[in-house]
Amino acid sequence: MATALITGASNGIGLELAKIHASKGGDLVLVARNKSKLDELKHELETKFNIKVYTIGKDLSAANAAKEVYDETSKQQIKIDYLINNAGFGDFGFFAETDWNKELQMINLNITTLTQFTKLYLQDMLKRKSGKIMNVASTAAFQSGPTMAVYYATKAYVLSFSEAVDNEVRDQGISITALCPGATESGFQAAAAMEESNLVKGRKLPGSKEVAEYGYAAMLKGKSVAIHGFMNWIMANSVRFIPRSIVVKVTRKIQDKAK
Repeated sequence: MATALITGASNGIGLELAKIHASKGGDLVLVARNKSKLDELKHELETKFNIKVYTIGKDLSAANAAKEVYDETSKQQIKIDYLINNAGFGDFGFFAETDWNKELQMINLNITTLTQFTKLYLQDMLKRKSGKIMNVASTAAFQSGPTMAVYYATKAYVLSFSEAVDNEVRDQGISITALCPGATESGFQAAAAMEESNLVKGRKLPGSKEVAEYGYAAMLKGKSVAIHGFMNWIMANSVRFIPRSIVVKVTRKIQDKAK
């Protein structure tokens, strides 16, 4: 069975992806800042599914964090068959008023670390002519997002990057899937301070497990772009036929704080 490396595996979608892969008999490398939570999960999964789990505590927003993780898995002689770049976060507020240091961390994590992970492990996969990569983007990738300007822009990067590299390597036995969930009950909204937005407040959101199951299946099938939920699919595709000036106004209305 394949070994999967999952970033941001201590909670939310990443945690559920780890459980899904373990349930199928696959070994894991789990990476997140909170190593104690990873070690608890390691004990749970190894006991329940009789697999091996290797944990790495790492702040993936730090410079060269991906290379440090890659070097550690190489030193441990762990072959990564599936790379799942799930770690990421957002922030809510007008760009002129939000914290630059937090946004720099966001860019480093959502873009730089994801890209470096992909490059490092992809090169090994190409040598073997097999492997799968899943980069967690978002339905935010399909339009600009007032009140979450940097986050939306990072996810647009993830989608564009993933589609392009998937095209480059697909004929060599490797697939890259961009998973695009909509708003999900995962702890993301609290971290991004957006519980009061129209997008979230009062809505019943799909759970992390549901999104993880959909994404994992899409990765195994080798789907290039996987948009979770029919309405999300409709909205993501409809923006191509609407003037961008209107799309950005509608997005602002959705994102604004609920009154």
